[in-house]
Amino acid sequence: MSEKKRIVIVGGGTAGITVAAQLKNADADLDVTIIEPSEKHYYQPLWTLVGGGIFPREESERNEADYIPRDVKWVRDHVEFFDPDRNSVTTRGGDPVEYDYLVVCPGLQLNWSAIKGLSKEVVGTNGICSNYSFDTVETTWDTLRNFKGGTALFTHPLGAVKCGGAPVKICFLAEDYFRKHGIRDQCNVIFAVAMPRIFAVDRYARTLEAAVKRRAMDVQLNHDLIEIRPESKEAIFQVLESEERKTIKYDMIHVTPKMGPPDFIKNSPLAGEGGWTDVDKHTTQHMKYSNVFSLGDCSNLPTSKTGAAIRKQAPTTVANILSMIQGRELDGHYDGYTSCPLVTSYNSMVLAEFDYDKNPQETFPFDQSQERFSMMMLKKYGLPNLYWHGMLRGRV
Repeated sequence: MSEKKRIVIVGGGTAGITVAAQLKNADADLDVTIIEPSEKHYYQPLWTLVGGGIFPREESERNEADYIPRDVKWVRDHVEFFDPDRNSVTTRGGDPVEYDYLVVCPGLQLNWSAIKGLSKEVVGTNGICSNYSFDTVETTWDTLRNFKGGTALFTHPLGAVKCGGAPVKICFLAEDYFRKHGIRDQCNVIFAVAMPRIFAVDRYARTLEAAVKRRAMDVQLNHDLIEIRPESKEAIFQVLESEERKTIKYDMIHVTPKMGPPDFIKNSPLAGEGGWTDVDKHTTQHMKYSNVFSLGDCSNLPTSKTGAAIRKQAPTTVANILSMIQGRELDGHYDGYTSCPLVTSYNSMVLAEFDYDKNPQETFPFDQSQERFSMMMLKKYGLPNLYWHGMLRGRV
C-alpha cells in the first residue's frame, strides 16, 4: 500500500491487542497506535478459577509491554474525549492523537456503586466477595475456604456483564467445594439472577437446570440485586416485572457488580442507545462515522461480552479496515458467534457456542451441551495458551 494510514486503537485489552497484531501481520507498513493506560494485561476468564482456588491470581497477569506488537506505538494514557468530525481523540494529558481509522475497544467499566451499599472497598468484608477484578478476586477463595455453613448467595445483575456465564460458574464451583469438604448439608446455596432463565440458550440452559436440580441449589429467577447491607448481611432484590422487593439474609455473598460502557464513550458522539458504541452488528463499522470501528465489550454488538466473541469480531474489523484502505467494499462479516465456557464443578464444564440467533456453533464433534471433564481441561490449560500465544499474537 503506497499511502501509510494512521490507525488508532483505543484500548489495549483483548480486542485492542488482537486487532493490532492482526493488522501488523497483514501489513507491516501500517502506522498503528494503541492508547492504553494500564501497565498490566489480564486474562480475565481465569478469575473464576482463581476464585475457586485452582490458580493463584498471578497466573492471569502479564506485562502489557510484552504483548504490544512490534512497531506499534503505545500511548500510555487515558482517552478523555473523541472528536470524530476531526478524526482526533484527546488524552487525559491533553494530547490530541489524529487518525485515518479509529478502533474503539476499551472494554466496559464496573459500576460498583450502582448497587446501594456496595463499593470495591467493602468487598472482602462481612462475607462479601467478588471475582470481578484482579484486586478482589482473592476474596472469593478466602471466603470459600473459611466458610463453615449457612446461606451462600450468588448474584447476577440486570444488564450486560463480562461473560454472562461467569456469575453462575462460581456458584457451581462453591457448591462443589462445600460438597467435597463435607459441609454441603449445612449450606443453602442460592443463585439470584435477573433473568427469566439461568442461561439464554435453551440447549445449554437445560443442562444447567438439570445440574441445579440434582445438586439441590436454589435458583431465584428475575431477582436483581439493588442494595447490600454489609453490617446486617442482607441483600435487597427487586423482583422484576413486579413491585415486590425481597430481602435475603446471607452468611457469604458473591456479588457481580453492575457494568456499563466507559463514561468517556457514553458521553461521546460515538455512543448510541445505552451509551454503547453504535456499530453495525455484522461489520463492526460505526453507524455514523464510516472510518470508526468498535468491537468487544464497549460495543453494542448484541451478543455475549466474551473474549471468544472478540476472537471472531477482530478478523471482521481488520478485514473491513483493510478493505476501506484499498477502496473496496467491506467484506468482513460477523455472525454473532460467542462462547461461554460454563464450569459446573471442579471436574466438568459445558462449552456453549452460539451465534446471534442462539443457534449452536459448536467446535468439537460431540454434544457440547453435556458436562465433560475434557472441556474443563480445555478451560484450565488449552484456552489460556490459545489466548496468550494465539489471539494476542494475531494468529487465531
